[in-house]
This record gives sequence, C-alpha cells and structure tokens, in this order.
Amino acid sequence: MTSKEQIEAKEHILKITKEQDVKFINLWFTDILGFLKSVAITVEELEGALERGLGFDGSSIQGFARIDESDMIALPDPTTFQILPWRPREHQGVAKMFCDIYWPGGQPFEGDPRYVLKRNLKRAADMGYTFHVGPELEYFYFKDSRETQPLDEGGYFDMTPPDIASDLRRETILVLEEMGIGVEYSHHEVAPSQHEIDLRYTDALTMADSVMTYKLVVKQVAQNHGVFATFMPKPVFGVNGSGMHVHMSLFKGDRNTFFDNNDPHHLSQIAKHFIAGLLKHAPAITSVTNQWVNSYKRLLPGYEAPVYITWARRNRADLIRIPEYQLGKEEATRIEFRSPDPACNPYLTFSVILAAGLEGVEKEYEPPPPVEKNVFEMTEQERQEGGIGTLPGSLYEAIKLTEGSELVKKALGEHVFNTFIHNKKVDWDDYRTQVTDYELKRYLPIL
Repeated sequence: MTSKEQIEAKEHILKITKEQDVKFINLWFTDILGFLKSVAITVEELEGALERGLGFDGSSIQGFARIDESDMIALPDPTTFQILPWRPREHQGVAKMFCDIYWPGGQPFEGDPRYVLKRNLKRAADMGYTFHVGPELEYFYFKDSRETQPLDEGGYFDMTPPDIASDLRRETILVLEEMGIGVEYSHHEVAPSQHEIDLRYTDALTMADSVMTYKLVVKQVAQNHGVFATFMPKPVFGVNGSGMHVHMSLFKGDRNTFFDNNDPHHLSQIAKHFIAGLLKHAPAITSVTNQWVNSYKRLLPGYEAPVYITWARRNRADLIRIPEYQLGKEEATRIEFRSPDPACNPYLTFSVILAAGLEGVEKEYEPPPPVEKNVFEMTEQERQEGGIGTLPGSLYEAIKLTEGSELVKKALGEHVFNTFIHNKKVDWDDYRTQVTDYELKRYLPIL
C-alpha cells in the first residue's frame, strides 16, 4: 500500500468503528505452526495501535524469539479490518485486524509467517507475476471434542434430512460473506460428517488471511450450536481424511499465464514449468504442507489422498491435477495441488508451493508425461518403470527431506526453517515414544 492508501484506510477504520459502535479490536497474527494469536485493545487505543503498533513478549510465542530478545511489535494491517458478526453489536461490538510483526527498531521480523509469504510474493512480483490461489478446505463435525461421533452418515454431495450440518454450513457461509470473504460453494464430503466450503479465488496473501479466518468461523459457528468442528487431517480410522486441495495460477496483470489457447489442453509452457518445479520439490515441502504426525495417516492409498508424485488432466489419484470444469476459459485455467491438509500454516504452505513452482519457471523444468491411468491400481514394478516417486510416508521422513532442501530454506528463511524443523523433530520424538491403544490391544494379551 502507498502511504496515501494507508492513511485513507486508517481514516476509514476510525470512522467505521465509531459508526458501528465497535468497542474492542482483536489484533491477530499466527505463530510458526499456524496457530492464531490474538490480543484485544479498546477503540480508544486504536489510533495509537495503527500508528505505532502494540508491544508484546515474543518469547512466549511458539518459534518467535529467545527470552533475551523478546520485545516485538504487532502492527495492524488496516486493509484486513472486519467486524466479527457473531459478537454483540450494540455498544460493545468487536472487530479484528491481522498484524505484521516487527522488531522494535522497525525491521520486519523474519519469523513472522505473514512476512515469509510477503517475501515470496515479492519474488514473484519481481518476475512480473501475482500468485492466485483457491483452497478447498475439508473438515469434520462431531458431537464434541472428546470423541468422533458424527452428526450424519452422509456421503459425497449427499443431502440427508434432517441435515443439521447443512444449517451449520449455511450459517458459516453467511458469516464469512458478511466479513467480506467470498465463498464459491459448499457440500457434504465423502466421509460421514465430513464437509467442505470452498473460498473464492484471490491473491495468496488475502487468501492466507482468509483461511485463518475461515477456520475460526467454522469452529465458532459449530460451538455456538453445541457441536465441534475439527480440521485434524485424519480423525477417523477407515474413512477419508481431510485435505486442502490448492488451486493456483500465475497472473501478469489481468492475463492468466497458465493459459495457452494453442495448446490442445490450453496449458501454457509456464504452467508446465511450474508443474515440473512442484513435482521436483514435492517431497521436500511435504513437512510444511502436511506438518503433523496425523497428516501421514491421511496420505495413504485407497482414501482419495495423493501418495504418488504424478500429474494428470483428469485423474484424481494424482498429486497434481488439471481441472477441466471450464475447459478453454482463460480465467478458469489452473493447476490443483492435492497433498496439503487444512491443519497446515497457510502462509508457509503457499510460500513453499510458490517457491517450488517459480524455480520450475525460472529454470524451465519439463514435467514428465501426465499419468492418466490410476496410479493406485498399478503394480510396484509398473510404477518403478514409469519413474513414479512417492511422498514421504511419515513426519520423520518428511523432516529429513526438508532438512536437506535449499529451496525450502530459502523460501522460509533461516529462522523459520531452523525453528520449524526443530519443532517437528520434537513432535516426532514425542509421538514415537508413546505407547498407543493399538499396541496395548494387539500385543498386551499375547506378549
């Protein structure tokens, strides 16, 4: 934003808070793992916060700072101001703004996930591109947070009266749209009590903020109705897990550079180079796009989750798919990256996806031939002969691949890269030392 635009945005916020009787403003930011943090100020403190930011203890935030360098500043981004529709309106309305994190001297904090994404988007902008994304976030509704009792037994696109979840989805969409977040459509997903609301395509920074808001709204609406919503990738054994398929394209001005009207499938060389870069680095970025131990319970054959590193124009078994809903339309031409899950940090996920794709564009990588045959039905020998690789099978495997990736290190920056890997190693060690119910049920009676 220019200084003039910033001044106008600040003046607009000060005006609307007065007109709408807003009393409290929540200042939001995320830690390295993607957990939303919030601090509330009163409207009387708003003008000062917009000018100078708000100081806080960075050493108390996961992955931020050491205790000897803990002072940080959260500076609100006035373009992200929105009133929270589920809070009281009269005389004590509540609004929110996302913040950028700075050192006290005014330098951007290199451990701020929002800054990481901004830095990668600037690299794309320096090449003449803007990065547009449209994620499809799946989630489950359960009776409560203590067990996985579903609200319905529906399947893909099912309408099963009385469909309580449809009412929850409808209310969620109304809240999102009231907050200025566009929704394309919603539906029941494959597993019982699994649902999906798809956000309207936009630039990656706006979308990352919207994903964080979306996840909070889904949970808040569910809580208001006495049920529980979760974005855990694989909460229920034996059924599909929840993914976050990411649709993406690179634009130059109003032109979609992934579109080529002369190509039989309307896919440009830039799009193919981007696909090749993403395929090349997919294993190394998986610990970011799928950052939890539980993420790898979803990435298994047989549950519509991608396992093999392939691409295709129609096949939903592949890691990268080229949707053909509106074949031949420039604005609809995009690629769909199917491995991420909704429990990721969207700022870091969009960053590593973009970095991988841009390397493919810069170095003009060529993708392998598309695999239209169902990869899951191939024999191991057929996959080997076809040079088809696999995504890492556990968080540990994923961490080791990330640790050796210069691309991920450059995309995340040294601070986030080192802190993220350390945190994930601790997570893995905590998991592998646990004695699970599976082990007790299977082994205790016989060993």
